[in-house]
Amino acid sequence: MTVRHLGFNHMAGHPIAVDLFAGAGGLSLGFQQAGFEVRAAVEYDPVHCAVHEFNFPECATICRSVTEIDGEYIRAHSSIGRGEITAVVGGAPCQGFSLIGYRALDDPRNQLVSHYVRLVKELQPRYFVFENVKGLTIGHHKEFLNALIDEFKSIGYSIVEPYRVLNALWFGVPQDRERLFLIGARSGSPLPSYPEPTHQEDREIHDIRKLPLTPTVWDAIGDLPEVEDYDDLLERDWVDAKFDRPSEYAKSLSMANGKRTLRLTSSLRTIHTPESRMRFAKTPHGCVEEVSRFLKLDPARYCNTLRAGTASDRGAFTSPRPIHPHTPRCITVREAARLHSYPDWFRFHVTKWHGFRQIGNSVPPLLARAVALRVIAALPKALRPSVTNIIPQLGDPALLSLSMSEAAEHYGVASDVVPRRKRNVEFSYA
Repeated sequence: MTVRHLGFNHMAGHPIAVDLFAGAGGLSLGFQQAGFEVRAAVEYDPVHCAVHEFNFPECATICRSVTEIDGEYIRAHSSIGRGEITAVVGGAPCQGFSLIGYRALDDPRNQLVSHYVRLVKELQPRYFVFENVKGLTIGHHKEFLNALIDEFKSIGYSIVEPYRVLNALWFGVPQDRERLFLIGARSGSPLPSYPEPTHQEDREIHDIRKLPLTPTVWDAIGDLPEVEDYDDLLERDWVDAKFDRPSEYAKSLSMANGKRTLRLTSSLRTIHTPESRMRFAKTPHGCVEEVSRFLKLDPARYCNTLRAGTASDRGAFTSPRPIHPHTPRCITVREAARLHSYPDWFRFHVTKWHGFRQIGNSVPPLLARAVALRVIAALPKALRPSVTNIIPQLGDPALLSLSMSEAAEHYGVASDVVPRRKRNVEFSYA
């Protein structure tokens, strides 16, 4: 069995979304926060699927590669059935966007993008949202992007042009992260517009729009308990702990409701050598530590782009993790999640390697929400949902600790669907 879902508690008038290449669910969460029902999520990595299932138990988690399924499969293995899909969203992983020797979308190395187009054609949503790296807009990669736009037009979709690269900083995320968004509308549907910034990141330039300032690193993580005060976090990723007074940004992500003692999750500690800790302590804010090449966060500025590192079939390298601004250690998964705009109820795999990979591969939810709200604004008024900011029902916590083989068994797929982690090539300075 490759699908896990519960029956949706359907809300009248809520538009339906399908998330392709869903990962842990950054786009899913942003679209859910904007008022969408995300009824199907397609992801080939069983560990990511398990985390998505925990956080979105009412969504059909389809643990398959997009190369193996079609639109009818998605409809049949979810609660969508014959209903109209409002939006298909997702960002196909790139393999270099090769153009040499092939028409762009015929190149095998670009097949995931090609299958994204195919599924949009088969599902016929009112809208699609395709997100990807900024590099797709630069140099010869623009030829591929133009070919992709032509392909969408050939299947009956108009494109919001010019396309836009959006920075998460502009939408209240304390992280400098730029992503390309390509938005299309089915023939006969009005085109949405791109979201305008809600925040200004430059603290030295007066903005005549008087937008609020983007939250800082310390706004994001300053209220979180110091993990080194809790030995339990050497063995597990959660502890009941006392939180400090949150900033407005942190309050929007917290589950406090006036309480100070809360469950801190996704916070397994990292053990560093005394030599590493000494180097971390000596590194100035905003500078790169010379041996590890880790950036030490400036509490009064923003986080650099959080990256996922390489997958298991490419060496399982962990991407450099930022150094905490005040404690000589790398940040935790929960601190990274705060810097990415994930709420505290949202959980990740209990291991640091999977947890950081799930964050680094995802779209910050607040950025996704800003785009989703513009799609909703293009809908007829009768189809626009009312949005409630409640903590949703969550799934079985056991999903968060499944190994790759256990997760594969859970979804009935081969244990080597994702090539095994090559531990012999791992290396860390810290």
